[in-house]
Amino acid sequence: MTDPMVQKPEEPLVDPIAEHPGYDSTETLVGIWGHPFHAMSVAFPVALTFCAFGADMLYWLSGELFWARAGVWAAGTAFLFGLTAGVTGTAELLLVPGIRIRAPAWTHFVLAVLLLSLLGANWGYRLQGYESAVLPYGLLLSAFNVLIVMITGWHGGKLVFDYRLGTSKGKL
Repeated sequence: MTDPMVQKPEEPLVDPIAEHPGYDSTETLVGIWGHPFHAMSVAFPVALTFCAFGADMLYWLSGELFWARAGVWAAGTAFLFGLTAGVTGTAELLLVPGIRIRAPAWTHFVLAVLLLSLLGANWGYRLQGYESAVLPYGLLLSAFNVLIVMITGWHGGKLVFDYRLGTSKGKL
């Protein structure tokens, strides 16, 4: 007879996601010579988002029309390059099973879509009159875009450096 007070050894917990057949398949499929297009293209919208914010700040401080014009160009170019990064990132997400199965990859995707929407809104808002659009709402929108791009970029970096997602042969 067994004693009900004696605990049985517990079975180890098994992660059902890690047991998925494609879990270890994380190599990039959207790239050239092992270099992922998404990783190469995200630098441009990130840098241009900061440039738009910087141009807005310089316009606010100096009142020079040049900075308002530079802000509309930076916002528009950030959005257009963001579309390229979004297409390559979406293709990577949908085509690679080891990326698609992980929840953090979908979180990054949702954040990136939010960022792309905000970049488009920032550019669209300025097209009606870039000088009058800067203060105060253009500046606030640019500042919010910088915050969202930092969160999205940090999360994307975690996917690459911690999980090795979208890299070539699982290496950096």
